[in-house]
Amino acid sequence: MTDRNETPALPPRWFVRGAWTGHRLLYRATGRGLSLPRPGGRMGMLRLRTVGRRTGRERAVILGYHLVGDSCVTLAMNGWAEADPAWWTNLRAHPRAAVDTVDGTFAVVGREAAGQERDRLWARFDDYEGWGDIDAFSSRRTHTPVVVLDRA
Repeated sequence: MTDRNETPALPPRWFVRGAWTGHRLLYRATGRGLSLPRPGGRMGMLRLRTVGRRTGRERAVILGYHLVGDSCVTLAMNGWAEADPAWWTNLRAHPRAAVDTVDGTFAVVGREAAGQERDRLWARFDDYEGWGDIDAFSSRRTHTPVVVLDRA
């Protein structure tokens, strides 16, 4: 357990990047690695396909998420590093994207939650295991966007 004034330790960056790469490879090779979120249990895992803001080519990333109605909610956190993840930068440039889940593929429009909606959605992350102490980890960043992927 950590002191409230102490930010929990993160795994080394090489480990985090290796885990991301491994998860993408697992999905590509087997089609496995996605899961549905279970309130009181683990967060879900989805595959987000965006359009590269500079290349115009499809880019894919595996993300943790939870559901609010028909919308998938995730964090643009880049392993808690200060810089925004590339997928979030791409999604802001081209909000229309596709999501692959255990339940199938569907079109989405991405947006950042703000104000009371952001606060409400942020609190819901505590209902799922796998995120860690997001309040403590988010103190490493100036701002951590809560991203809503609404079905198109």
